[in-house]
Amino acid sequence: MFTRDTIPAGPVLLRGLTEADAEPMARACADPEIVRFIPTVPVPYGRDDALHYLEIAERLWAAGGASFAVADPATGEWLGNIGLKAPDPRGNGEIGYLIAPWARGRGVATAATRALTEWAFARGVHRMELLAEVDNLASQRVALAAGFRHEGVQREAEPRRDGTRGDLAAFARLRTDSGERVRPYLPFFPGGSLTDGTVRLTPLTVEDADDYHALQGLPETVAHSLPPQAPDPEESERFCREAGMHWLAGTRVEAAIREAESGAFAGHVRLTGVVPPLGQAVLGHSMLPEFRGRGFATRAVGLLVDWAFTHTPLGRVVAGSSPGDTASHRVLEKAGFVREALVRGLLPGPDGTRLDDLQWYRLRP
Repeated sequence: MFTRDTIPAGPVLLRGLTEADAEPMARACADPEIVRFIPTVPVPYGRDDALHYLEIAERLWAAGGASFAVADPATGEWLGNIGLKAPDPRGNGEIGYLIAPWARGRGVATAATRALTEWAFARGVHRMELLAEVDNLASQRVALAAGFRHEGVQREAEPRRDGTRGDLAAFARLRTDSGERVRPYLPFFPGGSLTDGTVRLTPLTVEDADDYHALQGLPETVAHSLPPQAPDPEESERFCREAGMHWLAGTRVEAAIREAESGAFAGHVRLTGVVPPLGQAVLGHSMLPEFRGRGFATRAVGLLVDWAFTHTPLGRVVAGSSPGDTASHRVLEKAGFVREALVRGLLPGPDGTRLDDLQWYRLRP
């Protein structure tokens, strides 16, 4: 059983919940982001729901967990909730929180998460876990900032409001870990996008799923995909929903190519096969037919690779192409890539065939 302490946490204070917290809690839980990512929050949410939550918090204490208000240390103002489930039979704890929209953007969630984690470690918990929806990048950033490491995905681990089940990104921190902020190997684009005035690159999101699916279903795209087959709509939706998580985890960059003026989806450019010890990644790109022949692909590739060499530790980007795909060859040459090798039978083709791969490289200047 945990003791009901008050925990100083830098810019915030973790204290016991009181009935006076019900009104701000009700206001906060009308926030679309809370409704979106915490499916157990009732809709609509009123003061009675907040009072019921106080009862749930008491039951959590009785079961061996802990529940706190995240508060302003000077005024005591409620800024959010944070809790710790009772340790499981293996001695592992799980942390969860919500922060009011008016308290975001100033390190409140990170400070509270770090403080509660260290408080639990001091009371015998060895491993702390944190779960977040795969497209809840704000919570995933909090986890990294609080010293948690990304460990993978729990498939269909959480019921959604619509009756489906969602995947959860899994993070954990051990008592023996340093607790230092985990800095992503692949930071997000400065300001959220890259542009040269003609094209704009933005992180691929679930809102791009229909456009991405249409692009991936084109015969010429399928022919150069691994494996060489079109995804189904559910696969495309999952791919786009998880893209930001994989970016934060440092495994790949998935970006939409857009016409800068209109914002229209024009194509897709990516870095995959990221190998930090080698400082190497693999480039891929594809364009919708109506945007080809306008130099968009060359511009997009150039923007992405220049960003990689400027803002990440990557020192080498490689690309593969079909030996007969002269359009892709021109894009790569204009973007500064050099032919390196023709690898015979490297790629799986249709009906059990094997395809040659003409490989290219570009090094950090």
